[in-house]
Amino acid sequence: MNRRTLALCIDAPMQSWGQRSRGVLRDTALEPTKSGIVGLLAAATGVARHDEERIAELAALRLGVRVDREGLLERDYHTTQNVPTTSGSGHRTVVSERYYLADALFLVLLEGPPDLLARLAEAVTSPRWPLFFGRRAFVPARPLFKTLAEQSLDDLIRGHKWLEHPDRAQSAARDQQRPGLRTVIDCPPDDPRAEPRHDVPYSFADGDRRYGPRTVAVDEVPLTDMMIPSEETRCS
Repeated sequence: MNRRTLALCIDAPMQSWGQRSRGVLRDTALEPTKSGIVGLLAAATGVARHDEERIAELAALRLGVRVDREGLLERDYHTTQNVPTTSGSGHRTVVSERYYLADALFLVLLEGPPDLLARLAEAVTSPRWPLFFGRRAFVPARPLFKTLAEQSLDDLIRGHKWLEHPDRAQSAARDQQRPGLRTVIDCPPDDPRAEPRHDVPYSFADGDRRYGPRTVAVDEVPLTDMMIPSEETRCS
């Protein structure tokens, strides 16, 4: 089957990729989740929250994430006053904790049918609805689209240029102890490295949000000289 790989740059001062966000505790994963990326693509293409067929089409794409800069896990402490009680007899104050990633940078790869990926590349460049990373205030710091390649996801994740800003990249290039870049890639359940995730979206409809399981392989790729952007490279 003819397949290609779409590469996206996920860069923002703040991001939140909730996994078990319920009630007063809103968590975040340390990298983009499948539900978060599918939701982003659905917004770009104008897919309705209850359109399960088109959501399933997006969720069927193979997902790979390369962590080009690990973010800092931060916490916001929220207090909301005058929240109606469930009995309707009064009001109360609700305290919640909301976690997010600060200063994180990710290369997100999606492998699938060329025609679908071409439509997605166009959509993220000119989205139907506003794009954000988990919360409406967490907007992209630079354009999402990087490339639509004929390479496989596994090859591209090992060779795509590092998305780091040139000044930081050149500093890292001089480091003799370069760290590897963490990767999280969809894999079959029988892969010996397989870890479970419960973030495959079936529906985003209000009151009917449903998710299913997948398995991923967590690994790392070496940061090679060929991946280091030159000093002349500009973020785009």
